[in-house]
Amino acid sequence: MRRLLLSGNEAVALAALESGVRLGTGYPGTPSTEILEAFSGLGGRAQWSPNEKVALEVAIGAAFGGARALCTMKHVGLNVAADPLFTVAYTGVSGGLVIVSADDPGMASSQNEQDNRRYAEAAGVPALEPSDSQEAYEFTALALEISERWEIPVLLRLTTRVCHSKTVLLLPECTTRAVPLPRFTRDIHSRVMIPANARPAHRRLRAKLQAAREWNEASGPNRWTEGERALGIIASGVAYMHAREAAPAASFLKIGMTYPLPLDTIRKFATGVERCVVIEEGDPFLADAIRAAGIQVEAKPEMYRFGELNVGRMRRILTNDVSPEPAPPRGTPPQLCPGCPHRAVFSALRNLGCIVSGDIGCYSLGVLPPFEAMDTLVCMGAAIGVGLGLRHVLPPGQRRKVVSVIGDSTFVHSGITGLVEMIYNPPEDGYVLIILDNGTTAMTGMQEHPGTGRTLQHTATGKMIFEDVVRALGVPRVHVIDPTINPQEFENLIAACLDSLDLSVVIARRNCLLAASAIRQYEKCLEPVHEHN
Repeated sequence: MRRLLLSGNEAVALAALESGVRLGTGYPGTPSTEILEAFSGLGGRAQWSPNEKVALEVAIGAAFGGARALCTMKHVGLNVAADPLFTVAYTGVSGGLVIVSADDPGMASSQNEQDNRRYAEAAGVPALEPSDSQEAYEFTALALEISERWEIPVLLRLTTRVCHSKTVLLLPECTTRAVPLPRFTRDIHSRVMIPANARPAHRRLRAKLQAAREWNEASGPNRWTEGERALGIIASGVAYMHAREAAPAASFLKIGMTYPLPLDTIRKFATGVERCVVIEEGDPFLADAIRAAGIQVEAKPEMYRFGELNVGRMRRILTNDVSPEPAPPRGTPPQLCPGCPHRAVFSALRNLGCIVSGDIGCYSLGVLPPFEAMDTLVCMGAAIGVGLGLRHVLPPGQRRKVVSVIGDSTFVHSGITGLVEMIYNPPEDGYVLIILDNGTTAMTGMQEHPGTGRTLQHTATGKMIFEDVVRALGVPRVHVIDPTINPQEFENLIAACLDSLDLSVVIARRNCLLAASAIRQYEKCLEPVHEHN
């Protein structure tokens, strides 16, 4: 046996490689980012897409071609990919398709803490939920097998603690699996979702889920551990690990496949103990489904729905302790790095008294002191649409101060349609959009995107030129400026754009300081070699 110390993300990547995944797609987002980076580092074919929707669509195409495919994203990314997710459940797939949703209980780096097990039930796809790196590895391989067995995509739901914690992984010496070569077989009735084909496809989906439920009852990845009859605990994911430490003498039913649930097994377990408690991170997904089936179990108190669970909170749950929890120690607030080019931008917006419609990225820190120059932040790409809505309805004195600020990677992700909206429904007194182009996806660890002209592996590829796109759409005022060279000049430019009645796009271009040296090295490696006679 081999013994490795890997994070959950690294374990998923290793399993994908050894299981014959031919293509990994995704969009970087903490806590999922390292999966594709590790997969690529191991020799797998991986690529960043402009956003999660496109990433899933590319993976679906690969799976339609009979190849095994992996698509990774953080939990809010699945919102972006929800449209193809719901339909691919109907179409089914020929090759295995695993969709990784890395949820973020406690919102360590997210704008919400949604529980994406809800997506499995809503879309009608099986869901697996590993509790450590060993299961992250095993469940990735199992998910591919389930996907191919029932020709259905499978959701692999990770959480922050599983993604980033390193645990021991035991592997046999030979783990490479033989998989068929990709091949497309025409199947119009299954692949083309017009209503006439979608209606029977929905019935086929429900039959597949019933078969998967029966399999989960008979031989699913669930673990029943006999202990004292006084207390039985049903748990999933990392909550199981915490519960085992908090109550080692209890009886346990660990649910590995959390949709569709093995309700007969759960009923048998619950009736065999005096008190049965369901403990899970996030929403009471398991508890709601179990109680809806008429099985008498306790759910955790509502106060434990929020944030990550740990051993201490487990003990409080098991004793029904709903007294106020101690306040966590105050940490140092994050801030824009010293010398960050975004500082000049937010200084100018603060000085001009702008109403700033912001977006997701490291520049979100512009909301904090000393700038406090961001007034809205909703989701990726929302800066433009939200700002336009404000411009359309506010009184003249306020609306002339509204500005949208969006990062380069975010603009590619979902800002372009907002720009089209700006062209199509322009405010009567113009508008100002600032694209912060720092040459990288800084917030998630300096990943590439279509605006850098480099792939996930930092090799040369097609490059999206923001100013060319903006001009092609017909924006009359387009400015490209380094805001750090002369901050006053930059502030004057923004003021002039605000005073005009035109649509204006200002591209504030300066490489992120943390990424600048790496970018210079990448670009040096990409320069053509000239031979000298």
